[in-house]
Amino acid sequence: MVNDDGRHMGKKKIWEKLLSSERLGAGKAPGTAERTAFQQDYDRIVFTSAFRRLKDKTQVFPLSKSDYVRTRLTHSLEASCVGRSLGAVVGREIIARHGLKDVESGDFGAIVAAACLAHDIGNPPFGHAGEDAIREWFRISGLLERHDFTAAQRADFERYEGNAQGFRIVSRLQSPANPGGLQLTSAVLATFTKYPRPSHVAGELDGKSGKKFGFFQQDADNFARVAASTGLVERIPGTAWRRHPLAFLVEVADDTCYLIVDLEDAARLGFVPYKDAECLLADLAGNTINGGRLDRLHDPKERLEYLRAKAIGRLLESAAAVFLENEAAILDGSFDEELLDQSPVGVPLQAVLRVAKETIYTARPALEIETAGFEVLGALLALYTNAVEAAAEVPGTRVTTRERMLLRLLPTQFLGHDGKPDADPYVRLLQVADFVAGMTDSYAVDMYRKLKGVDLPT
Repeated sequence: MVNDDGRHMGKKKIWEKLLSSERLGAGKAPGTAERTAFQQDYDRIVFTSAFRRLKDKTQVFPLSKSDYVRTRLTHSLEASCVGRSLGAVVGREIIARHGLKDVESGDFGAIVAAACLAHDIGNPPFGHAGEDAIREWFRISGLLERHDFTAAQRADFERYEGNAQGFRIVSRLQSPANPGGLQLTSAVLATFTKYPRPSHVAGELDGKSGKKFGFFQQDADNFARVAASTGLVERIPGTAWRRHPLAFLVEVADDTCYLIVDLEDAARLGFVPYKDAECLLADLAGNTINGGRLDRLHDPKERLEYLRAKAIGRLLESAAAVFLENEAAILDGSFDEELLDQSPVGVPLQAVLRVAKETIYTARPALEIETAGFEVLGALLALYTNAVEAAAEVPGTRVTTRERMLLRLLPTQFLGHDGKPDADPYVRLLQVADFVAGMTDSYAVDMYRKLKGVDLPT
């Protein structure tokens, strides 16, 4: 039904632009009824090597002897399932409200699912500690003072961010022969980018979307194209934008999965008593629990799984309600908070977060893997940056035999077009960060041990 209200007509046009199927670097995306452009994006992400490597990247606990515990890969798959459901629920109402033509609720679901699938693809080894390790190493390395970097280039290293690395992977590093990398649709790329701003701007940006950054300076032009294609609201002309509305749904899917699922994993590993985990999940699930069904479950693991499913269902229902209630403010960029914070589940969710911070994220195995991450990533960055800096004939450096060997170990995709370190020091160092950040936990530890002479290759 076409609504005669001019404001609704305006929102209809806004949504049509937000759902842009134009591919970065490749123009309009042809899709079919059986396999839309957004479903194609999902498939492209699944088949990347960067996505496969998530199977050997820490979620919270180090890669456990138990095959029950989640990795980044299983977390990403779970988040994409949640995101698909949430996107479809919201999409159905948006289509009805504004009379969108040639759009299905499944399109909303597919966009959010694809963005969720890729949301952790830029995470370095060792979880968030890996990001901290890379930031800290660059801050104390002396390299940022050696070169004449802009404030924004320098901030890319000092505030190094897995979210920006993720955008770089899907828009440049995977399928590097293509302009636009995987050439995903603008709708999926914009939805993927929870922080549509660079690392450095004059003055701090308020709101949730301003807390971190979503693209490096080398990739700023690519994101500007995505923003123009989807009509994102500008915060700083040509530099920073308001979120794509569906990015709020990606955030909900991620938060829902990591908080609830980390709690389930922690109970399974004995860091949180099953009874405590049950109480927390029951508070989240609220009146969606079927008491008779729960009473028939006696295995603590099965009770937790049932409560987890109910809790996720209630969180999605609450998030969809807050989104639809605040649609106008989300579209014009004036809403910039977490959806779940504004819902009735906000209070019990904070209780889960408190337990996570006090018990789960400070558990000994989590701290051990994080500490190891600083040592391993710092050493690898030092070895490879020394090698590329020396080979780039930076004044005061000379190439040693060991550095020549290290350069041979650096894959050519992380070098300049001539197979030598890039002449631009910003790109040169970013490529070393690309190489180290792309490693799995096991590969990083293995390479560290070999290069340090702890293990010899067999």
